[in-house]
Amino acid sequence: MAETNTIQYTAKDFKSDQEVRWCPGCGDHGILASLQKTLADMGIAREKYVFVSGIGCSSRLPYYMNTYGFHSIHGRAAAIATGVKIANPDLMVWEMTGDGDALAIGGNHFIHAVRRNIDIKILLFNNEIYGLTKGQYSPTSQKGLVTKTSPFGTIEEPFKVGELTIGSHGRFFARTVDYNLQLSGEVYREAALFRGTTVVEVIQNCVIFNDGVHDAITNKEFRDDRTIVLHQGQPMIFGKDRDKGLILEGIKLKVVKIGENGITEKDLLVHDAEEANPGIHYMLAGMQYPEYPFALGVIRAVKMQTYDGAMIEQHRHVQSISKIRSVDELLMSGSTWVVE
Repeated sequence: MAETNTIQYTAKDFKSDQEVRWCPGCGDHGILASLQKTLADMGIAREKYVFVSGIGCSSRLPYYMNTYGFHSIHGRAAAIATGVKIANPDLMVWEMTGDGDALAIGGNHFIHAVRRNIDIKILLFNNEIYGLTKGQYSPTSQKGLVTKTSPFGTIEEPFKVGELTIGSHGRFFARTVDYNLQLSGEVYREAALFRGTTVVEVIQNCVIFNDGVHDAITNKEFRDDRTIVLHQGQPMIFGKDRDKGLILEGIKLKVVKIGENGITEKDLLVHDAEEANPGIHYMLAGMQYPEYPFALGVIRAVKMQTYDGAMIEQHRHVQSISKIRSVDELLMSGSTWVVE
């Protein structure tokens, strides 16, 4: 991968000539803007990027990036992205997908891409609904949600993206919100620089078919008290007045208020995204309001060998011990004969 900060770009350089065809007010606009700015600031040549997508509203994004792109088929973006990365490891491969595309028809590809730790960057837009196909419930839709395909309410328990990722041996999981361009930029940059499969869940609003589904944690009146932004090496503190935090009580996380029962900031858990043991990360990724604040930022980032890196090492080793060095040598090995 090219070194960062070697080329001067602006966000405009990453905008294609295609008309952006998302609904007015869709959270995807914010995701696109933040991603274009982040990549411009990194200074990596545009031809080093490839954006791969499946099917869905999120999967339109490659059209709007002035980079290489591949609009694949439903649920298969991870498979295509894997092939691109293996064929040319020098490329930075981004997968654009949604909760339906990645976790329903694409669920098998998703969990195995994560398990293998292939160096691809997965942005999973989670609006808890099928938007492009007009409002069916998805694998992340909340139980009881009334939709066109669940007219009496869903009876299924939804996936939690973070739990699924970490449970699939995920090494990197982060979460951001579509409207928070600063946080999104920070998270996208961390994902870009990480070597391995990165899963970034973007909490995104569908204004047409699931408007306001995330209001309980995104409404500006109370989001500071219902979300926590995690930063490496910093205490897990949150709240509008920065007076709440998380501690570990036994084997469970607990919300406490600073100043009550002798609790001080020193008693709070300190975030360590690089801890190999996934226990705390799994709990953080699964937290839900109202019992807990909803966790944002980089939750887990544990460095391990990548699939593509291991493949290159294996190829080099096999080549070093092989007696056959070329196709001609292969064809002439063993018994040969000439047909007159």
